[in-house]
Amino acid sequence: MRLKIMRNLLKYSLCVWLLLLAIPFCVTAKEINAETLLKQGNEAYARNRFEDAAAAYKQVLDAGYQSAAVYFNLGNANYKLSEMPEAILNYEKALKLSPGDDEIQLNLQLANMKITDKIEAVPEFFLTKWWKGFVFFFPLSTLSVLTVVCFILGFVALIAYLFLIAVGPKKIAFYIGISVLSLGLIFMIMASAQSNYLHGQEQGIVFSGAADVKGGPDAKQKTLFVIHAGTKVSIVENEGDWIKVTLANGNGGWIKLADIKAI
Repeated sequence: MRLKIMRNLLKYSLCVWLLLLAIPFCVTAKEINAETLLKQGNEAYARNRFEDAAAAYKQVLDAGYQSAAVYFNLGNANYKLSEMPEAILNYEKALKLSPGDDEIQLNLQLANMKITDKIEAVPEFFLTKWWKGFVFFFPLSTLSVLTVVCFILGFVALIAYLFLIAVGPKKIAFYIGISVLSLGLIFMIMASAQSNYLHGQEQGIVFSGAADVKGGPDAKQKTLFVIHAGTKVSIVENEGDWIKVTLANGNGGWIKLADIKAI
């Protein structure tokens, strides 16, 4: 009986170890497949086969490999195919992952010039504009790395302070440790503020040719105005098949949920 239990344990242990050993190979195969598709998309784009390029980029995203570069490339393919709502959506997704990228911002502006609605945003208060410029000075990934590096170096300096005997080096280690830790805290606050701004706001792009903006969540409500495909909206609240949205100029109302795609 004991021998049988031992065999079962060995069999299950072997299965677990085989699964653990297989995981890295699966991940590597997935990455290789995504890289192959991305290369195919880039080659198709270079040959002006924009439909093939867009299809390849979509396969990369469907495989779970998301990056600003892939969304940006897909947006470029959409732009070349005159699919402006799709281009704007993908540029916006790329901008969320890389908010300080000037090339993404430029292409997004070009795509917005091709749509029907030209909505001017309400001017931001100068302090708000300054704060956003400060928070988005570095990409989120860079801020994360800087935070970790500063905390590590700061703690190393403070540990050195505890073990040093000479007064001069001891003071230097202390002040360096406190300064670097403070800098790491600033980077952490910037990263947190950037993440909250990017992921705390629900936004979407209108995909229907023309969407009636109603005074309430009902088709019988009065139509306040009409917005068209490619227009960006901020989502305020949901109610059934309707969502309340606001535009960059401050106007708002209710539109059908099916009329937009979330960024």
